[in-house]
Amino acid sequence: MSELVREAVKDDRRVALLRCYDGEGSTVVEVEADQTGARRFYQFQTAPEAFRFVQEAVLALQYLGCTVS
Repeated sequence: MSELVREAVKDDRRVALLRCYDGEGSTVVEVEADQTGARRFYQFQTAPEAFRFVQEAVLALQYLGCTVS
C-alpha cells in the first residue's frame, strides 16, 4: 500500500492531517491535529482496517463542516 494522505480544512485553516502508511508488520495511521500540533499514531493489523478508520474520520470531519482533500 502506498501512502494515503487526507487534509481537513475549515475556514481556510487546517484542522487535521491524516497519513496512512505501511509500518513494520502493520499499517499505521498518523493523525496530526493542527491546533495543538500533537501527533497520534494508530496501528492496525491490516490495511483495510486502517483505511476504514481513515474513511470514518473523514466522514466525521465532513459532518463537522470541513473540506477534505
